[in-house]
Formats: sequence, C-alpha cells, structure tokens
Amino acid sequence: MQAVIQDRYGSADVVRWGELPDPVPADDEILLRVRAVSLNGSDRENLAGRPAYARWTNGLRRPRNPVPGSDVAGVVAAVGRRVTEYAWGDQLYGELAGYRGGMAELVATRPKLLARKPDGLSFVEAAAIPQAGGIARRATAGVRPGDAVLVNGAGGAGGVFVVGLAKHAGAEVTAVDRGDKADFLNEIGADHTIDFAKDDWADERGRYDLIVDLVAERSPFRVHHALRPGGRYAMLGGRARILLGTASLGPLVGRVHGKRVGVLVVPQSRAELESVSALIRQGAFTPRIDSVYPLHDAKAALARLAAGDSRGKIVLEVPEG
Repeated sequence: MQAVIQDRYGSADVVRWGELPDPVPADDEILLRVRAVSLNGSDRENLAGRPAYARWTNGLRRPRNPVPGSDVAGVVAAVGRRVTEYAWGDQLYGELAGYRGGMAELVATRPKLLARKPDGLSFVEAAAIPQAGGIARRATAGVRPGDAVLVNGAGGAGGVFVVGLAKHAGAEVTAVDRGDKADFLNEIGADHTIDFAKDDWADERGRYDLIVDLVAERSPFRVHHALRPGGRYAMLGGRARILLGTASLGPLVGRVHGKRVGVLVVPQSRAELESVSALIRQGAFTPRIDSVYPLHDAKAALARLAAGDSRGKIVLEVPEG
C-alpha cells in the first residue's frame, strides 16, 4: 500500500510518500480502506515531537508507528474472524488508537473506536469530526444560555467545533486567534473576536464563565483572573510546562478562588464519538472544512497546519479504487 511515512521528528519536510506492506488484520481487527483522514493539533505535535509530552507515547527518539494521522473515515475491506459488529463494505469513521496510522490507503485496527458514518456526510466531512468533535462536546458540557465563553485558538482544527457547540448551547462567544481570521470567526458564530497579537485576554477580569484554551501559554495563576466566580478554565493543548503546572496547581488555584482550573482529558472512546454523532444528527453543528489535499500531498497539508493558517479542518482524501 502507499502511505505517508514519518521516521523522525521535525517539520513537514520530514514526511515522505512511499510503499509499506499491506496490513493484515488480526482476529479482533478490521481492515479499513481509508477514504479520508483529517489533521488535528495532535498531528502537529506528533510531527514535531513537541511539546515534550508528544514523545511520551509515540517514541522518544523517533515515532514507533511511522504513519501519522488518527481521524479516519473509510470502508471495511476485511474483518477478523472474531469481529461480528461490522462487515465488508460498511462505512465507518472514528479515531485510531495511539493517534497514528491513518495516512495510508489501508489500516488494520480494532473497531472499538469506530462507529458507522452518519448518513448525509461525505467521507471528508466524517473524517473531520472525531477528535475535534469529542473535545468540543466535553469542553462545552454544562454551558447554559447566556454564559460567556472564550475559546483560545478558535480558528483552528478544534476551535471551530468548540465555538459551534457553545453557540448551539446559547452562549455569548469570544474567539481568540490571529487578526486575519476575524471575519471567519464571525462567520462561524463568534460574537466577539480578539487578535492575540494585539490584546491579551488573560488581562481581563471576571468576564467569562468558561475558557477553553487549545494553545495554552499562561500559568494557572494568571488565567483564573478572567473567570467569573464559579467559572471554569479547561486547558486542552499547549506548552508542556504549562500542562504540568495546570494539572498540578490548577485545582488548588481554583479552590482558593472559587473557580475550576485544570486540564481537560478527552479519552478516545466510541461512546464519545456516538454522542458527537447524535449532535450532528440534531443539527447542533456541521464540520467546517478549510481545505482538502490528496493523500500524497500530506507535506503541504502538514505545513499549512503547522503555520496556523487553517480556518477549520484540513483533510487528506484518498481516491476510491
């Protein structure tokens, strides 16, 4: 099979297009013919090998699995003898364990993180959903009409989903990203925008009921000031030292000030994916696609992701046949 291969950490230039042996599914696995795979912040981190936590599970010196990509949609090409829930020809979407293996024509995986593709969605749209959709659903759980919500990193792969679900819940949303994305952020529903190069949202005092931080660079001792009493700060990505500081000290800071400050962990699970599927069927949000690249052009797609230029999800498409 043909695949995108990454055998070291670095910029988008480290990936190459090449041949790998066709995977053979184990008895408890399916073989999925990939039709689309989307890019997430985790793909940017796994490409660069930083922040440091990106190497904790992928390999300290080089990726153990040479094929990047986690969010896929495709068609079942074969099933192991112990797999009974899916059959040849079923259209599925979801995540891959370990956040690796998706940028290939075929992938063998246990089906526990996959679900049936929602009717009416293309493979490109379905591949855009799993990780970002799960993050957004967890992050916005409990949002009520009239709540003030800030999304830092709102214009990227995951942020657009958070903005969409917060607006669906009736929140007043402030979106933080580059100034040249302001029109796009307003288009997806943001009530207010902040250009992070000009203004620091953390300087605000007591304004937000929820802050969802996808690119955390501020300590828990700063971010809590922008929350109202009883408000919640949820970190989902950012620098390793900030992650460790927020995980260890955030709850203490929150208790002292009557707020909730911490890292939001969103485990991979089919239940999470099916909850997101239900929201899609209800019309709560639709995937926002920034651009679609052919799989063999993954280098350009990853470069766009790394530059922070995307407005929504970048998706790699594998032609049928």
